[in-house]
Amino acid sequence: MKYHDLVKLLGQEVFFDLAALAQLTGERRESMRMQLHRWCKDGKLLALRRGMYAFPEVGGSIAVNPAELANKLYTPSYISTYWALGYYGLIPEKVVTYTSVTSRVTRSFSNALGVFSYQSLKPTAFFGYRPVTMGDRKVILAEPEKALLDLWYLEQGVWGQERMEAMRFQNQEIVDAVKLQSYAERYQAPRLIKAVDEWTRVIRLQKEGTIEL
Repeated sequence: MKYHDLVKLLGQEVFFDLAALAQLTGERRESMRMQLHRWCKDGKLLALRRGMYAFPEVGGSIAVNPAELANKLYTPSYISTYWALGYYGLIPEKVVTYTSVTSRVTRSFSNALGVFSYQSLKPTAFFGYRPVTMGDRKVILAEPEKALLDLWYLEQGVWGQERMEAMRFQNQEIVDAVKLQSYAERYQAPRLIKAVDEWTRVIRLQKEGTIEL
């Protein structure tokens, strides 16, 4: 296959994988893999992970949204914890790593578009996400309440007042307290219920002016 044939075939795709390309062309995967590798070395393609590629943002190619890519690199998954909290403005820091949760084993990937981290969550806790429009793309993102709960569940240790204060949470008004409690009960994890109670207490103290976050 010539490069211009690849562009003609898949140039309007945001990203593509080797399996789909082999199915479209009928060519042998191993020879095709070697050709794709050469095009990556020449800068004609971006290697996203083994067997997954995108075109560089040149000419008429479609720009890859790294947040959308986070959903596709490792499925099923949705963006949560630190990156989602930063997106919602619940924490002040800009989070560079795209943090997601998955019902599969924990993995991480690095490529030219960023660092993508996936933490394993038990299947019964795999809920509470929704599509969010970012630019002209749809990204599957945890709801604010679920992003908090995923963080508290996945990060080991007790989430007491000192730890809550260290996170410097802000814009807490966007968190639905009823939904937070309801979602927490679905994890069936006593430690998480205690974290929700501590969050509620700390927010109350902040409103009273007793503490500052």
